[in-house]
Amino acid sequence: MLLGHARTAARFRNGELVLLDDQDRSLWDQHQIEEGRALLERVLALRGTGTYIIQAAIADLHLREPRDWEEIELLYQRLEHITSSPIVTMNRAIALAELEGPQAALAQLDRLELDDYRYYHSTRADLLRRLGREIEARAAYTRALELTQPGPEQRFLESRLADLAENPDA
Repeated sequence: MLLGHARTAARFRNGELVLLDDQDRSLWDQHQIEEGRALLERVLALRGTGTYIIQAAIADLHLREPRDWEEIELLYQRLEHITSSPIVTMNRAIALAELEGPQAALAQLDRLELDDYRYYHSTRADLLRRLGREIEARAAYTRALELTQPGPEQRFLESRLADLAENPDA
């Protein structure tokens, strides 16, 4: 949890959501990162395994630049094997998009039954946008918006939808 919480101060700017790639790393809590990494290293040295350890390892890899997408995808694959969670499969697909492109990830996502999960639709929308499939991306962003409460996430999705309208080739 320390590794995830370390980014809290950078997740929002002026009340708006900031994606990981756009976050100001100087706002990350280095003490929490160091403490989280030290704990993770101790557990791994003791040959610890399990879902929480895998999740911590994934969180740690997301804090590093450049990100090791192969290792992230492999860890999600291991977590998927343990949990059989469609959310984990979705997150694995996101890593797969970085390795093999959005089409490969979309093929994984489209097998899932997560119609009531807003992050499924926002993830799908982003992949479709990257593929230039604007009409489908708009529909997916719209569905994500339907499932999102008012606030920063909703405004972020609205801005993505507006960007599609302004830049049809996005």
